[in-house]
Amino acid sequence: MKELYIGLMSGTSADAIDAALVDFSNHFPKLVTTHKSYLPTELRLDLNKLGEEGAVKILQLGALDVRMGHAFADTVKALLRKTSLLTRDVLAIGSHGQTVFHFPQYHYPFTMQIGDPNIIAEETNITTVADFRRRDIAAGGQGAPLTPGFHNFIFRSKKEDRIVLNLGGFANITYLPADPKAPVIGFDVGPANLLMDKWIYRHRKQWFDVDGSWAASAVFDEGLLQQFLSDPYFFLEPPKSTGHDYFNLVWLEQQLDRWNKSLQPSVVQATLCEMTAASIGTAIQQLDSTCGSILLCGGGSKNTYLKERLAYRCPGRHLRLCDDLGVPAEWMEAMAFSWFAKQTLEGKTCNLPEVTGARNLTVLGGIYLKAPL
Repeated sequence: MKELYIGLMSGTSADAIDAALVDFSNHFPKLVTTHKSYLPTELRLDLNKLGEEGAVKILQLGALDVRMGHAFADTVKALLRKTSLLTRDVLAIGSHGQTVFHFPQYHYPFTMQIGDPNIIAEETNITTVADFRRRDIAAGGQGAPLTPGFHNFIFRSKKEDRIVLNLGGFANITYLPADPKAPVIGFDVGPANLLMDKWIYRHRKQWFDVDGSWAASAVFDEGLLQQFLSDPYFFLEPPKSTGHDYFNLVWLEQQLDRWNKSLQPSVVQATLCEMTAASIGTAIQQLDSTCGSILLCGGGSKNTYLKERLAYRCPGRHLRLCDDLGVPAEWMEAMAFSWFAKQTLEGKTCNLPEVTGARNLTVLGGIYLKAPL
């Protein structure tokens, strides 16, 4: 009998909602069906502004919470239309939500993901699990990254060390030692796609740099690169996480003002790409790992030029997609949140204190039950 769950993921780039229908009836999860819903331009721009304005109006935040809730629900409906399934065939939805604020280092640590799960549960009539990050923060953790728990579940091997590199709006690393007694290491490295996406939209009105072709058209500026990499975040020891509250266009503009040299926008794009590759290369070199390969996932795994620069910055390591181990790179995070929903409903933990810095293992997320028959 199938054990079907749906995972919903909307990343920091706020470009689309990924939905993955996953069957957990066997030990290794099976991806059944997927659907990607691109967010309307107006909604995406409103989300980007919210993430950079700092102080916001409560009416603006509340309205976006509702709009994203409907967008998540519509994505689930579109996914199910691709199948012959009824809503009662799905045990639960795991919704990451759309991160709009992430301040784990604040005096009153908090993180906020919008996309009202009440709306998702009501419109789909499927039990919905959401708000996964705040329980980890309540336990003294960073609330992120959470996906190392899923990576540990599906990729841990006694035969070899494994490194998983997620290239979303931000880059995060999961190091899975072959020694089962050794702790998992996971943390946010820094920006991946986010700043490149924002920069190309400002100058070319394109949502992202296809294959990294714009970055590849120029030569990065070494001095500006070193200034980028001198940001204190890159020197923090794990556990650590970050978001677009910290790395955003304001941050980039301040960096360019400090550099005070006239550069072509394409050179800035190339330098942002190099910053991503260089920061990841340094982070991986600092791991005590003999792992010869890096498993890529996330939207940035499609960026040809970024992968070339990663190969240069990670000498002696083979870059390959998570697809090679049975999990499509593009759908990794959505699949992870289907697993989180399953863990929560079964009363099982899925945070890794050694990754987030939480005091203890804990069950994550709030449960929004479907309507009774």
